[in-house]
Amino acid sequence: MLSTSLRVAILIGIIVYYFILIMLLRQKRLTLKYTLLWLFSGLMMLILSVFPQLLNGITRLLGIQLQSNALFAILFFCTMIILMSLTSIISKQNEAIKQLVQYTALLEKRVREIESCGD
Repeated sequence: MLSTSLRVAILIGIIVYYFILIMLLRQKRLTLKYTLLWLFSGLMMLILSVFPQLLNGITRLLGIQLQSNALFAILFFCTMIILMSLTSIISKQNEAIKQLVQYTALLEKRVREIESCGD
């Protein structure tokens, strides 16, 4: 079972985590679309720290000896999901940028051709 001091530390960490997320959202440095996974992972950690029975059940189900190790494994899994999601987003944006650069180059070529015909 998680000690009371560890649960309090986790709760304080989650409060700071949500404060930072809200601050970044308000400053428009993050969009809600990309923040949903972060919000979900924070909610999951909040639920697991408030209801340690759930964490105990997950620990037994996974065959992990200590609840703190199970909590770390869950946090690691959430981080991996977020990283995969962000990698997918970056890949799509790279492809979009590539297409925009090609389109811009074609437009510049057409402008040069039109300017040279006008001279």
